[in-house]
Amino acid sequence: MTTETPAPEAKRVPTERIHHGDTVIDEYAWLAEKDNPETIGYLTAENAYTEARTAHLADLRETLFNETRTRTRETDLSVPVRKGGYWYYTRTEQGQQYGVHCRRPVREGEIDPPVSADGAPLDGEEILLDGNALAQGHDFFSLGAFDISPDGRWLAYSTDYSGDERFTLRVKDLSTGEVLPDEVPDTSYGTAWSADASALFYVTVDEAWRTNRVWRHMIGTAATEDVLVYEENDERFFVGVELTRSERFVLIESHSKVTSEVWVIPADNPTGEPAVVAPRRQGVEYAVEHHGHRFLILHNDGAEDFELAYTSADAPGDWTPLMAHTPGVRLEGVDAFANYLVVSLRSEGLTGLRVLAIGSTDGYDIDFPDPIYSVGLDSNPEYQTTRIRLRYTSLITPSSLYDYDLTTQEMVLRKQQPVLPGPDGRPFDPAGYEQHREWAVADDGTKVPISLVCRAGTPRDGSAPAVIYGYGSYEASMDPWFSIARLSLLDRGVVFAVAHIRGGGELGRHWYEQGKMLAKKNTFTDFVACARHLASSGWTSPDRLVARGGSAGGLLMGAVANLAPDAFAGIVAQVPFVDTLNSILDPSLPLTVTEWEEWGNPLADPEVYEYMKSYTPYENVAAVAYPAILAVTGLNDTRVLYHEPAKWIARLRATSPDGEYLLKTEMGAGHGGPSGRYDSWKEEAFVNAWTLDVLNRA
Repeated sequence: MTTETPAPEAKRVPTERIHHGDTVIDEYAWLAEKDNPETIGYLTAENAYTEARTAHLADLRETLFNETRTRTRETDLSVPVRKGGYWYYTRTEQGQQYGVHCRRPVREGEIDPPVSADGAPLDGEEILLDGNALAQGHDFFSLGAFDISPDGRWLAYSTDYSGDERFTLRVKDLSTGEVLPDEVPDTSYGTAWSADASALFYVTVDEAWRTNRVWRHMIGTAATEDVLVYEENDERFFVGVELTRSERFVLIESHSKVTSEVWVIPADNPTGEPAVVAPRRQGVEYAVEHHGHRFLILHNDGAEDFELAYTSADAPGDWTPLMAHTPGVRLEGVDAFANYLVVSLRSEGLTGLRVLAIGSTDGYDIDFPDPIYSVGLDSNPEYQTTRIRLRYTSLITPSSLYDYDLTTQEMVLRKQQPVLPGPDGRPFDPAGYEQHREWAVADDGTKVPISLVCRAGTPRDGSAPAVIYGYGSYEASMDPWFSIARLSLLDRGVVFAVAHIRGGGELGRHWYEQGKMLAKKNTFTDFVACARHLASSGWTSPDRLVARGGSAGGLLMGAVANLAPDAFAGIVAQVPFVDTLNSILDPSLPLTVTEWEEWGNPLADPEVYEYMKSYTPYENVAAVAYPAILAVTGLNDTRVLYHEPAKWIARLRATSPDGEYLLKTEMGAGHGGPSGRYDSWKEEAFVNAWTLDVLNRA
């Protein structure tokens, strides 16, 4: 590649940081000044440089985009979900960026969801909300709340036009189509209706953008009359609100990273005072689901991988065990239906569903055939039902929706994600691909699972290019998923692997505990072990391997770039949390205080400070030969601020100037990147084109 555009050089303005007797000079701290024209000028220059350095990939980007578009059924309709007297669904139309949210009345005797021919609107359709109409005139659009009232009359919805995840909440009268003058700005995710739909509960944030307040809005009144229902004053905690599936209780959930507390309000008495289910105890996490005369409690009190218990809904007290703790079987959620409970769990690295009939403690697991897969409940709003909707996928199985009869144990496929023939006319055939489970061995002897997919017959002589993806934080599990865009890589001979490293939750709570706080480096060394395993076992070689991760997975990317730059040919870091220590030291930044129980508190603890300083990517950039690096961020990101990758790239370029470092900033988006589906496909095509370019250089 050649270009006449010089690499931008950020000016250096020494800024001193002193903690625990340690003095650090940060010459790029000024890039955090979002309103500074020089900051915007620098980001703009980086975008221009990135565009110039990747100009030769324009045709490949267009080809990859068209492959995704051609394989995707652009005009489509989701499987309708029944709630009350309606079937609810979403349609997409060719050429339109966003979904159209609709419903159709349930007809007499109708049990199975109606089917659409080629994604056409259902006969008798009522359009509730058209995302394309709402997005008109805006470069970015995101829908936050979409909440139908129990009587089906009102729709509460919220919109974000900048990507900062701060929404304006509105209410639409579905009987008239009128949007009420009720309007609440600066809300966050989460709403709940009262039983009679007279009241709507919602959540707002504090100055650090922590969800801390729950409000009650009476329909037809001004937002200035709204009543504060609950305020969380502990800065480690954030709150949410929801209505139980039974529609009997409004739940107010307050969580820190390691502790939780739930308050309830009877949904038929929305002006009542919240009552606590169980007072918070440091280190005890619990979640509540209503079921008849009882509250179901999923908790970790003396149960590392959680157990299921219950207590009286009328007078919550002691917890009576219902599904005992089994070490190695992580219970992740419970969904209550009138006569059945469905427990979501994971064991030996795989997700599962266990069914419990009322009055019985003996359950059964729903069986699935593939050796590597992911399964979970989909939308199931009905309480009085014996059918549930579940979603199943694997690395080679498109997302598949099933209806499962809890009584007969019959499972019916309702829809599998369509994968149309590519531009070459060749149909998608799962038999043309292979998925494997590999195990790497970490430095301390721990076996780390890897999920892997490739074209059938891919050679095992080290010649295949590969991408390895990782995350490894917050107990989030990177369970196998299918991707149409990924087919463009696989069909070009690329192996795609997911490293299930510690800090995630794939192997239970201990897997998470061994990758956080003062054990965080296990996350990074696990990933390097996985990369080296792929090379030593012949799947690829270091000069044909690109690593990819985003957000906390972007921290992972920055850390392994410093730890083992020789293990990779390239690194893609999306919205990367690479200035970790500086951010966690600043409690005024969004979400910092709530993060201390994940990373440690370097302000108060010198040991945590030194440990974090030893792995923070920005502070450990060295004059070494780095792999090619592409960092992607969003100017309006409120989770990982744009200046983290901007500072990182500036320091990389200044410290190790012979490397290739690119920064791409979406100037009108946030943490999730571009909002429209076509724009998202273009973004993915950009990343994949860069990846293929790096892989083909060997």
